[in-house]
Amino acid sequence: MRNSALKLGFQFVACAIASYCTTQTALAQKLAGKGLKDYYKSYFPIGVAVAPRNLSGEEGRFIVKQFNSLTPENAMKMGPIHPRPNQYYWQDADSIVSFARHNGLRVRGHNLCWHEQTPDWIFKDSTGKQVSKQVLLQRLRDHIHTVVKRYKGKIYAWDVVNEAIDDNPNKFLRNSLWYQICGEDFIAKAFEYAHEADPKAVLFYNDYNTERPEKMERVYKLLKKLVDAKVPVHAVGLQAHWSLQEPSGTELRNTIEKFASLGLKVQITEMDVSIYPWEKERRPLHPGEKGELTSELEQKQIAKYKEVFDILRQYKKVITGVTFWNVSDRYTWLDEYPVQGRKNFPLLFDTNLQPKKAYYEVVNFKR
Repeated sequence: MRNSALKLGFQFVACAIASYCTTQTALAQKLAGKGLKDYYKSYFPIGVAVAPRNLSGEEGRFIVKQFNSLTPENAMKMGPIHPRPNQYYWQDADSIVSFARHNGLRVRGHNLCWHEQTPDWIFKDSTGKQVSKQVLLQRLRDHIHTVVKRYKGKIYAWDVVNEAIDDNPNKFLRNSLWYQICGEDFIAKAFEYAHEADPKAVLFYNDYNTERPEKMERVYKLLKKLVDAKVPVHAVGLQAHWSLQEPSGTELRNTIEKFASLGLKVQITEMDVSIYPWEKERRPLHPGEKGELTSELEQKQIAKYKEVFDILRQYKKVITGVTFWNVSDRYTWLDEYPVQGRKNFPLLFDTNLQPKKAYYEVVNFKR
């Protein structure tokens, strides 16, 4: 009797597994042939951050199928593109723009003014001393005009100022060299310079952890000051380096509505969903720690991606784009940050460029 019950139990489990697999296979076949961009055609562009190495062969074809917008991951940041006072390095940035134009993809420029990946020379004079505010603003203007004008008509939007809000909840603006030398004037000036260089470009302020209520309020304070002063800021970028723990649905809704109340458009500019809780400071790998997408973590990631995209679709009149930060789990910046050598699996495609289960939750919705 007991053996019969066990046999029936095993048969039930086997049938359930077979049914699930059949359903998943049928869903995959139903959704085959389309890319992310096709499912969201009536909502917003779907983009991805790339390096030149991503643009050829299998990965290049994959990008064209799945996405309709590109962001240079590093190629247009000030350090890589303007390493010395009288030297610009255009090759990587040009290759990305050329690939996009050849394949009919839009391009977001990233970024024009940031406290990281900025060459030391821009803050120093010929003797190594710190430059004056006037000199630094002139250098910023020259840089922005040179870069933006080169891609005028080819890049529709720019992350103009990146991460100017301090990480400390008790402070307002980050105490960067830009701030130490220029005060907060460098922010408004950067937007003015970008608008001068390309009056048709959509200009963004871009930052992370914008869904945390305390930081959201400080970003809002900055944006309201800029809007009230008639500074040409048009939109805000939510970087969306999220995790299984945050943001909550309520926090995401509140953030979108708060910034939209200023008359600004919103984009998700650097999206990934880490399987680990947020950490800011770099640290070594703990003993026994390894990167593994367990079944439990996978289910939580599926649920988070579904929650996020369910909300984003509801705000399609405000959200003007969603960009993933890297192409697939084959390589992501989170593989090295903040824990060196720890593998992460934060994207919708696995290391073989195949859709993960979370992908199907993102694209399988009523239109």
